[in-house]
Amino acid sequence: MSGPSREQALSLLAQANNHGDLAVKLSSLKQAKDILASSSDPSLASELFPYLVELQYSPEFLVRKSLIEAVEEIGLKAMKHSSILMPVLLATLHDNDSIVVRQSIVSGTNIFCCILEELSLQFHQHGIVERWLEELWTWMVKFKDAVFGILWEAGSVGTKLLALKFLETYVLLFTSGTGDTEKPASEAVPRNGRAFNVSLLVDGHPVLDPVALTSKANRSLGILLDLLHSASSLPGPLIISVVNCLAAIARKRPLHYNFVLSALLDFEPNFETVKGGHMASIQYSLRTAFLGFLRCTYPVIVEVNFFVTFYKFK
Repeated sequence: MSGPSREQALSLLAQANNHGDLAVKLSSLKQAKDILASSSDPSLASELFPYLVELQYSPEFLVRKSLIEAVEEIGLKAMKHSSILMPVLLATLHDNDSIVVRQSIVSGTNIFCCILEELSLQFHQHGIVERWLEELWTWMVKFKDAVFGILWEAGSVGTKLLALKFLETYVLLFTSGTGDTEKPASEAVPRNGRAFNVSLLVDGHPVLDPVALTSKANRSLGILLDLLHSASSLPGPLIISVVNCLAAIARKRPLHYNFVLSALLDFEPNFETVKGGHMASIQYSLRTAFLGFLRCTYPVIVEVNFFVTFYKFK
């Protein structure tokens, strides 16, 4: 980053912090983010991170939301220096505005996937994991625990829906996909964090233990199944999300196909007690799940069973 650009970014961050007009604050933050993101020198850009994180205390929720978006974009481009940004991500998970919390979950999920990919890729290519990357993963474990905790805390339904989606992502990341063991080593690590799964880890990884991670993913799947069993105490949109998450896992992870299918077949919600109604939407989500199973190519179950199921929900 050139000297003038650095001074310009400092001035813009000061305006984002101190100006009285919200539009000016948002515009200044966006311009500062663009300067930092386009910098060819991440180490110099990181000098400005302490000024950036001060925005987490802004009284305007739109500024805090924009800050999280900036943390995602800049942090991933200057990953080696982004540890200072991670406490902001965790703090905003407990923001008093649900819009800010939802953005934290969305951005945090993207960061989680990218750091996981980098962990796998660095060891695959160089046989080591650098200390800064281990530190980032420690923050990601804290992020995961905090998002899981949102499921049991009082809060908005919209926030819980995103927490459920992260739970689904976590299960998919740390369970094996179809045919992954047949991929050559040169293709073992994808360049897209969401395409990652645990079977792609190189043996002997110093940070990521495949056995432990798979065990945690299985327990996370158990959380979804427990939520399905206690559906009568959940709002309708959460029931729909649980069904959709389980269906996605069953389609993408055939090892869990029969288990999830059995749980969905046995699912008989008491529509009279479902919070907020949504009876038709819940039935539609079940039918959609079973239709998705019919389109799967896995030779796991006889199709006639699905047709019987459709008659059950007809």
